[in-house]
Amino acid sequence: MAAKPRNGPELVAAIEAITGHAFADVGLLRRALTHASAKGAQGSDYQRLEFLGDRVLGLVVAQMVFEAHPRAPEGELSLRLNALVNAETLAEIADELGLSDLILAGSELRTLTGRKRVNLRADVMEAVIAAVYLEGGLETARSFIRRHWDGRSKAPTAARRDAKTELQEWAHQVAKASPLYVIDKREGPDHDPIFEVSVRIAGLAPATGCGRSKREAEQAAAAAILAREGVWHEEAGA
Repeated sequence: MAAKPRNGPELVAAIEAITGHAFADVGLLRRALTHASAKGAQGSDYQRLEFLGDRVLGLVVAQMVFEAHPRAPEGELSLRLNALVNAETLAEIADELGLSDLILAGSELRTLTGRKRVNLRADVMEAVIAAVYLEGGLETARSFIRRHWDGRSKAPTAARRDAKTELQEWAHQVAKASPLYVIDKREGPDHDPIFEVSVRIAGLAPATGCGRSKREAEQAAAAAILAREGVWHEEAGA
């Protein structure tokens, strides 16, 4: 892995190459990349920008799927939207763009794995979108988002149903039973918790999943069983 740009000019050049936007406010850009654990953060982290970026991304992607699928019912549009703005998709795009290597965080967070690392990369992706929006306006943010989300929005698996719904129907057909979800663990501060949930189906080994909410963890656990049992396949994005 290439060395992470640390000084101002290198960091700015790297992020401008990713976003295609020339930033006038370097402080805004740096804040979008900074986790609260970073040395000297002192409140200048990405959390507020993440909040805004989530809404900008949702608006742009909602319009994308609305226009691309004129005959799709509301339920299908919702599925497509959720698949395109979830943490996994954002983290994947952050990795593809090289954004993950630019995150400024404390040493204890640089070695994160699993769900927590997914969330970190997703949060920064949203914060960068907010920074682009604040400086360049909606059209600049829209251009950036469309450039990196358009291909995914047209993928056949983009309208896949959520994992819990899929597992519920499959379990009834195969095991004649409903999945049972149990919270095994809750970690982290109240404002940023991580849940670990297991799902059990009679006659099958349980599976676990993690997420920032109970529902997200349940979805991850359901997806784990669907993938393990061959209901969802890797090539289908499961």
